[in-house]
Amino acid sequence: MTQKTISRRRFLARSAAGAAAFTIVPRHVLGGAGHVPPSEQLTKAVIGVGGMGRGHLKLGGTRLLAVCDVDENHLKQAMTLGGKDVKGYRDFREVLDRPDIDIVHIPTPPHWHGLISIAAAEAGKDIWCEKPMTRTIGEGRRVVEAVQRNGRIFRLNTWFRFADGFYGFGTTVEPIKKLVAGGMLGWPLTATVSGVTGFNWKFQWSGRTNLPPQPVPKELDYDFWLGPAPYKPYNPHRVHGTFRGYWDYDGGGLGDMGQHYLDPVQYILGKDDTSPVRIEADTPQQHPDAVGAWRRIELTYADGCKIILDGENKDKDAPFLAGPNGKLYRGFKSDIPNIQKKLAAFPDPEPRVTDFAHAVRTRQTFALNESNGHRSCTIVNLSKIALRVRRPLRFDPVGQRFIDDEQANRLVDQPMRAPWHL
Repeated sequence: MTQKTISRRRFLARSAAGAAAFTIVPRHVLGGAGHVPPSEQLTKAVIGVGGMGRGHLKLGGTRLLAVCDVDENHLKQAMTLGGKDVKGYRDFREVLDRPDIDIVHIPTPPHWHGLISIAAAEAGKDIWCEKPMTRTIGEGRRVVEAVQRNGRIFRLNTWFRFADGFYGFGTTVEPIKKLVAGGMLGWPLTATVSGVTGFNWKFQWSGRTNLPPQPVPKELDYDFWLGPAPYKPYNPHRVHGTFRGYWDYDGGGLGDMGQHYLDPVQYILGKDDTSPVRIEADTPQQHPDAVGAWRRIELTYADGCKIILDGENKDKDAPFLAGPNGKLYRGFKSDIPNIQKKLAAFPDPEPRVTDFAHAVRTRQTFALNESNGHRSCTIVNLSKIALRVRRPLRFDPVGQRFIDDEQANRLVDQPMRAPWHL
């Protein structure tokens, strides 16, 4: 079945159902066919089984039932890895129609994240989405609305705000969060994210500006791969591992890796419910299609806190956090004496749910969810817009629109190629 032969009545029906006054709860919570006990493994599907998707077929506490991809070669590999009980699909909507699937994992290119997340929420699925959460700010808002309207559990797949060592510190973010919350550095703070910790290690993923059209491989449904993105003639550099170099699908190394670095910074600064109000970018002229290099981006919050993105890795000696009372460097070094000992006097951060399967079963909000994930993705998307328009921007964190800048606002809500729409 192809994209053009599938009826849109499913989407209309789901939209109507999404506005109803009830919440779809997974069968493992209330019991479904055969009253399946809550202790049974959750079921999942993976939509988009390129390199990232094939690496996430196995998720603890779940049983894989379906894989989906518009590339026949990717699909066959994933079905082989998944096992005999796994069914393959070319169209994600057929996956969402299955009532026996609890969780949908979305490792597609980012230009599909918003559409599939919304459709999954309206189909009653819980969602594990890769980063960046969405390609545009407008798509992110619509994902938040759909997830919350339908009572879904959402997880964004970057984990440094709650697990593993934060880049260059040799510790998780909790001690840094305690340090900031305790006011030891003073306020407001400036956070500098630079290549010292590998921030720019994928910045070479720029697009090419002279792509010659080539025949579409027989195994790839290129029209479906493009989906909501504007039509551009096929070239292998547009798809699969190198798609990130083009604005239509992502935002270069910043789009790919930015949320890994910026989400923990947002958490540390306590900015999960707001966004920067001023954005400035130092960058060469960007090509309208292909992402290029850039030098520096500065994002300022209403209270004076700043995030500086060092695209050239110039600020090698800059502190990670700087405030009026002190500085914190990578390796947890500081100009405040006995900083580690003083941390013991501050309370630990509030506990959070960091096991996604547990969050799904108990219907508890996951630590990195649609709301705070959208805000950290907005930092990335604000930066991308500043690179493209090349002038200082003012942003309203409540309305999530730029102030007196219609060109920038056109990049907040970008049109989708028919028949795709939010």
